[in-house]
Amino acid sequence: MPPFVLIGLAAVMLWSVVSHRFERWGVAGPAMLLVLGAATTVWNIDAYGAAIDSPATEKVVEIILAILLFSDATEVRGGIFGGEGRVTARLVLIALPLSLILTAIASGWLMPESFAVIGVIACVIMPTDFAPATRLLRSKLLPERIRAILNVESGYNDGLVSPIFGMALPIAVVLSPIVRQFIATGSDTLTIDDEDFGHNFDKFLEAFLNAVPATAVAVAIGVVLGGVVGLALRAARHRGIADEGGARFAMVLLPLIAYGIATIPALEANGFVAAFVAGLIYRVTRTRGMEERVIPHAELLLVEEVGTLTANFVWFMLGGAALIVFTTPFDWQVLVLVLLALTVLRLGPVYLSLLRSSVSRADRVKIGLLGPRGTATIVFGLLAYNALPEQDGNLVLTIMVVTVVGSILLHGVAAPFALRALEKKRTVPA
Repeated sequence: MPPFVLIGLAAVMLWSVVSHRFERWGVAGPAMLLVLGAATTVWNIDAYGAAIDSPATEKVVEIILAILLFSDATEVRGGIFGGEGRVTARLVLIALPLSLILTAIASGWLMPESFAVIGVIACVIMPTDFAPATRLLRSKLLPERIRAILNVESGYNDGLVSPIFGMALPIAVVLSPIVRQFIATGSDTLTIDDEDFGHNFDKFLEAFLNAVPATAVAVAIGVVLGGVVGLALRAARHRGIADEGGARFAMVLLPLIAYGIATIPALEANGFVAAFVAGLIYRVTRTRGMEERVIPHAELLLVEEVGTLTANFVWFMLGGAALIVFTTPFDWQVLVLVLLALTVLRLGPVYLSLLRSSVSRADRVKIGLLGPRGTATIVFGLLAYNALPEQDGNLVLTIMVVTVVGSILLHGVAAPFALRALEKKRTVPA
C-alpha cells in the first residue's frame, strides 16, 4: 500500500474521532481534511505527485467514485427526479449539458493548446456537490424548496456527467499528443501520412467508436443488477427473510459488484455508469409500492457512512494536490475559466432552463449561483491527471484544485455571509 494512502487513512481516522467537537465550532470536515492533506505531504511534494499518478491510486479513486455515485442515486427522495421532478429534469437534462458545452467552448477559447482536453475539463469542473457548503443546505435563509431542488440536482449531475467523462477521457488521452505535436511543429510539417500521427488517429477512432457501446453495456449491467437486487431485497424484507443489517450490507456491496462486472476485460464497460444506474434502479425497485418512495434510513445508513468516509479521503488527497498546484506558477487563463465556471457558465444555463417554470426569477438566480464544486470534481480531476500526458494532466489538476478552492471561498464562505446580509436588510424596518 502506498505510504500516502496509509497517512491518509490515519488522517481520516483522526478527524473521525474529533470531528464532532470541531463541527460544533463551525469547522467543516472538507476544509480540515484539506489542511491535514497539505500538512502531511509538504515534506515531499514530488513523491506525493508520483503517488497519485500511479495505477494503484487510480483504482482507489475509481472505487471511491463508484460508491459515491451509487450513494447519490439511492438517497434521492420521490420519483426518478425526486419530489421536484420537472424542475430537476430541466436542470440535469437542459442546464447541465448546456453548461458543459459552454465550459468546453470557453476552455478552448482561453487555452487553445488545451483543445484535446476541453471535454474533460468541462466534466471536471461543472458537477455540483454540497460537501464544501453543507451550511447552505441547512440554512433556513434558503426556502425549503430551493434546498430540496439543489440537493437532488447535486445527487444526479455527477452521475450523468460520468458517462460523458468516460467517453471524453480516453479520447483526450489519444488526441492530446496529436494536438500538442500539431502546435509544436505547425500544420506545414505535420501531415496525415506521418506514421505516428496515423497511429494515434487510428487509436482516436477506436476510442471514439468504443465509448458509446461501453456506456450502453454499463447501463444494461446497472439496470439488471439494480433491478434484481432491489426486487429481491424488497421481497426478502416483506417476508422477514432479510433484516435491516442485511439490507445495509447489500447496498454497500452492490456498487462494488456493478463496478467490478463492468470493468471485466471481456466487457471493458464504464464502471461508474454501472454503479450509478444500479443505485438508481435499486431505489426504484426497492421502494416500489411504498407510499413514500424513499429507502428506509436504517437501510441507507451504512452506505451513507461509507460514502462519507471515502469522500473524506478524497478531501485529504486534495490537500496534497493543492500543494502541487500552488507551489508552481500557472496561467491567468485558469483563474478566468474557473471564475466563469463558478458563475455565469452555470447561472446562464440554469436560468434559461427554468424559463416558464414554477420557479421565480429570484429563485432561478439563487439556484444558478449556488452550485458548489466538491468530491466529484476532485475525483474526476485526479483520474484525468492519472490518465493524461504530463502537460495536459497538470493543466486539468490545476483547474480542478483552483475550482474547488474557489468554490469553498465562494459557496462555503461568501454565500452564507451574503444570505445573512440580505436577511438582515429585509428585517430592518423602513
